[in-house]
Amino acid sequence: MASTDSTRDRIVAAAQAEFARHGIAGARVDRIAKAARSSKERVYAYFRSKEELYQHVASAELAAAADAIHLDPTDLPGYAAQLFDYFAANRDRHRFIAWGRLELAGSLGDVSGVYHDALLCKIEAIRTAQRAGDLDPTWEPVDIMALVNQIAHTWIDQSELSALAGRSTAGAALAAHRAAVVRAVSVLFPPVRRP
Repeated sequence: MASTDSTRDRIVAAAQAEFARHGIAGARVDRIAKAARSSKERVYAYFRSKEELYQHVASAELAAAADAIHLDPTDLPGYAAQLFDYFAANRDRHRFIAWGRLELAGSLGDVSGVYHDALLCKIEAIRTAQRAGDLDPTWEPVDIMALVNQIAHTWIDQSELSALAGRSTAGAALAAHRAAVVRAVSVLFPPVRRP
């Protein structure tokens, strides 16, 4: 059985932190190697380029997010709350993914087959709920996914607005932001009430 503290594992962990902090272009392989208690040569022995290393770490990050956040298409506010909670608790993961979206200009969707498949399953679940009469069928399922995701990330993406909210404590601010996310999604995508 492989050691949980292998050189490769340390490189991957150090790379995740480096990419979250500096992005892909700003990340330095020498800093990754130093944080991993290794050498640049060793990093390149495992990964041919900094971009390949990012792709590897991104696959794991996106798969972890897809596994942690579950969609019930009849409870989109609950799904938005899960997204909010996950990324509020894992801001470094959010920054990591955001850097990839900025710097890879759309190729992030191809990074992880697991993540891509999870998104397709969620979109299909929304479509199925619409067909069953549980959600408004006038929306495109992919639009619902995009809007719910964006609303859930609003406070994480725009932290400068948090300072303007004037909440007395970080915990109160987080709870208020979460409530706003849930309310917004509830207003946009309420479950259809059948007679």
